[in-house]
Amino acid sequence: MNFLPALRNLVSAYQSFERYSAPDVKAMGLTTTQFDVIATLGNQPPMTCKDLGEKTLVTKGTLTGVLERLEVKGILERKLNPEDARSQMIGLTKEGQALFERVFPMHLQHLEKAFSKLSEKELAEVTKSLQVINHIFTN
Repeated sequence: MNFLPALRNLVSAYQSFERYSAPDVKAMGLTTTQFDVIATLGNQPPMTCKDLGEKTLVTKGTLTGVLERLEVKGILERKLNPEDARSQMIGLTKEGQALFERVFPMHLQHLEKAFSKLSEKELAEVTKSLQVINHIFTN
């Protein structure tokens, strides 16, 4: 059970990140899941719901509700997939793209304030460690 300290620190770091990130996103009038979807679709061609779910790591059940709310707000649109009529292509509307162009850079600046406290070496070490952890859970 020598992994328990690493597990505790991983969870604690994620919770700390959420406490820092979420209020900034909320101040923009979005939930963190809505922001994740908008950030993923921004400056990208439309994608299937399956691809969007894989890129955002949002569960299918949660994603469906988020997409419906963003569609009602006029932020995204769905169209039939020309390659497979059983699926839809999800993309940002012009209003959604404008929202992305406003909120994404603002949030990156907010996150940069925290990440800039790390040296280049520390950031590289953290990145490598997180990649290793991700790899052990996906293989």
